[in-house]
Amino acid sequence: MRKLPPLHALRAFEAAARHLHFARAADELGLTPTAISHQVRQLEAILGVELFCRFPRPVRLSPAGEKLFPVLRTALDQIAGTIDQLSVTAPGAPLRLSVTMAFASRWLMPRLPRLREETGLNITVEAADLPADLHASDIDMAIRYAAEPDGRADWHRLFADAIIPVCVPGLIKTAPPLAPDEVLSLPLLEYRWKTASSNAPSWGRWHAHAGAAAPLPAAAQSFSEEIHAIDAAVSGQGAALASQHLVADLLKAGELVQLSDIALPGLTYWAVFLPTHPHKDRLEHLLGWLRA
Repeated sequence: MRKLPPLHALRAFEAAARHLHFARAADELGLTPTAISHQVRQLEAILGVELFCRFPRPVRLSPAGEKLFPVLRTALDQIAGTIDQLSVTAPGAPLRLSVTMAFASRWLMPRLPRLREETGLNITVEAADLPADLHASDIDMAIRYAAEPDGRADWHRLFADAIIPVCVPGLIKTAPPLAPDEVLSLPLLEYRWKTASSNAPSWGRWHAHAGAAAPLPAAAQSFSEEIHAIDAAVSGQGAALASQHLVADLLKAGELVQLSDIALPGLTYWAVFLPTHPHKDRLEHLLGWLRA
């Protein structure tokens, strides 16, 4: 007979370890942070080891917790996947695809009719800039923008990205490519990157990367979202640094022009889903279309 701790304690630990935050684990499981803490303490007492290093903050996994977490996460994923396979699910039920607001607006929406026509798949688009938790939501696939996979699901590379300077044709007097100082003489549109990172696209980074001689001017306008900076560029307000994939259709239509061949390296777009997903065949069909 297997010696296993109570399932509720295992689930509490797995959620807390995945989030590295007791309050978020509590929200996921419909409990209070105190209940999560109590159940984790119960599991630690049964095992005779500490699973978290609670001080100094923030909380982190102990060596024992790091050993238990991936095994438990995989086991719970396999249980959930098998239960999904045993459940009666309509074959034509929509696939829920999570994407960022900018990717949805500038890349996916123009291609959505073609996607449905060529694949026959019914897709529900969930557009949000917060990361989707595939382990604790009904999202089937997420499109994520990251340097490397995080190892918690199956990550499939779609395309690498570059950050390029763009503006409307009417804002420049000579045909591109422009010299760096000419680009920087235009009204500059900037936006706040989603995470604090030295790799965040900025005119300061582009200025250094291009080796521009003139000092970096102040931005003419700042935005909280990349999509708003792109919209402002389309309306002729200035030059923006944008993902080449998000502005590809605008460049092709002539609404924007690429000002310079000098680009900042971007991250990579990935399609992410769980290996135990009951409709993995449909997700792989969608993956093939996205790659093509």
